[in-house]
Amino acid sequence: MNYLLCDEPSVRQQLLPFTFTRPVALLRVGITTLQQKWNFFLGEDSGFITEAYLQKRFANRMAGQNLLVNASFIANRELADAIKALPQNGVLTYQGQWIAFYAKAEQLVNGIDCTCLSGREETEYTGSCLQIRHPWDIFSLNGKQIGEDLACLDKNLSCADWKGEGVVQYGEYPVFAEEGAKVLHAIIDTTQGPVYIGRNACIMPGSLIQGPLALCEGSLIKMGSKIYGGNTFGPYCKVAGEVENTVMIGYSNKAHDGFLGDAVLGEWCNLGAGTNSSNLKNDYSPVRVWSYAEERFVKTGLQFCGLLMGDHSKSAIGTQFNTGTVVGVGCNVFAAGFPKNFIPSFTWGKETYRVERAIDTAKIVYARRNRTFTEADAQVLREVFQQTVGNRIRNEIED
Repeated sequence: MNYLLCDEPSVRQQLLPFTFTRPVALLRVGITTLQQKWNFFLGEDSGFITEAYLQKRFANRMAGQNLLVNASFIANRELADAIKALPQNGVLTYQGQWIAFYAKAEQLVNGIDCTCLSGREETEYTGSCLQIRHPWDIFSLNGKQIGEDLACLDKNLSCADWKGEGVVQYGEYPVFAEEGAKVLHAIIDTTQGPVYIGRNACIMPGSLIQGPLALCEGSLIKMGSKIYGGNTFGPYCKVAGEVENTVMIGYSNKAHDGFLGDAVLGEWCNLGAGTNSSNLKNDYSPVRVWSYAEERFVKTGLQFCGLLMGDHSKSAIGTQFNTGTVVGVGCNVFAAGFPKNFIPSFTWGKETYRVERAIDTAKIVYARRNRTFTEADAQVLREVFQQTVGNRIRNEIED
């Protein structure tokens, strides 16, 4: 069967700024991306149906007959089995949201259309089900999902012979390590959850580590770091200071002292030395954050919510982010005092960051990780620039 993981349009809009630059299926929660979880439980590699400008960068693998899956749902065995059992004229739903249905290639020429669902036999899924509908769901569900992912991955992992010199580990949950993982003179507490150390990842001396934690391939926790529970550091990240309940999707740096908690960072982000992010308001009231879908600040229902930063964004040394700050794509944040709680994409201080300059920087940053920044990557940033900066300019002219 040809599985296609789809960006449900309304959910994708709610997940901005992270879905400006990737399909929903490439968001990371727990150890793996949503796509990797679906591939595991469906037993097949899947493609994407996403926005037209992203589709050029991320192949959709369209076939004559396709089984479409709402990528914002987190895969599990029961849900995957329900999808596989779906009749060709049916649609699997959950609390008013579609989960899966069959469609022929000619029905998908213009992406997902609600007419594709009309006249289908509806089956309501009644099993356990989790969905990523808002950016804060990523860190809220992350700690539990690390354990769920390990249950799928542990056949290829080892619980033994990972310890380096001077390591102290205690707690009832295990530590899993891939080939090349290295831990030296660190304390690891697994009383609250397991720890996963990816291939060639490293925890440097003097670090205090609390599970659940996912340290993915090639990532580094620097000396003397204080890493509390619920963190995922995606591939090739550098982490230091005090971090709690945070997801870094990949290739991003928080390589110096400073606090980051209840946060999500996209790829290719960099927090300057001494950057701090508040995750709790002084009056302890629920946090509100900027919603791209509603174009206003909305209630998260959470008492703790920190920084939400899109791809290719950076902060200067000593930056102080207020509670629930949203930073778009391609920003350079520097200012006296606290920056605003919403920083639009391609903002350079108080000016507009030219997209070609951002692309030049991205090429350098990619090369530092032995990656090649392609023309397809550049076109994605140019399109995001047009959607965001172009709209701002047009609105200013109309005003």
